[in-house]
Amino acid sequence: MTNDVQNAYKFLVTLDPFDAFVQRELVTQAVETGAALASDPSSVMAAAPGAFQSCSGLSAELDVTAYPEGGRNDYVHQLPVRHSWGRIRLSKGIARDPVLFAWYEAGLYGSLGARRDGAITMLTPQNLPAMIWTFTGGLAASWSGPSFDAETDGLAIESLEIAHQGIKAVPGVAIAGFA
Repeated sequence: MTNDVQNAYKFLVTLDPFDAFVQRELVTQAVETGAALASDPSSVMAAAPGAFQSCSGLSAELDVTAYPEGGRNDYVHQLPVRHSWGRIRLSKGIARDPVLFAWYEAGLYGSLGARRDGAITMLTPQNLPAMIWTFTGGLAASWSGPSFDAETDGLAIESLEIAHQGIKAVPGVAIAGFA
C-alpha cells in the first residue's frame, strides 16, 4: 500500500488485546506491536486492524426531566435522569486483518464474548496520533462491506458501527507536545 493511499485513512480502530475473546497469538502480536509503537509512534498505521476515512457519533447526551416546584414561577428544576452515548460510526475503511469482522461475528454467535474495549485514533498528516477516544464495553453493532464495481476501487469495509458504554478523550502525542 502506498503512502498516498495510507494518508487518506486518518481514523484507526484498535481493540484491547487482553479481552478473553481474542486468540492468544493475537495478544502476543499486539504486545509486540505496542512495544514497536512506543519506540516509533509513526508506525501506528501498521498496528491497527482497521483504518477509516470518516468517523461520526462521538457524542453523549444527558436525559433531563423538568420538575416544576409549587410556588416557584421563575424557573423549573432540571433533574438529570440517565446518560446515553451515541454510536460510533466509522466509514470508508480498509481492514488489515480479520479482527474487526471476527468481533462482529462474536456478537452473532456468542454475545457474552462480544464486548470489547478499544480506541479510535485520529492521525495528523505525519501519521502521529492527534487525539484518541477510548470506548468501553463496545459491541460491533453493524458491519457493512463495500459495493464492488469494476470501475472503482472497492475497500474492505464500507462501515462499522460501535455501540458502547462510554467514551473518554485523550490528547495524542501531537497535541501533548511530544511530537
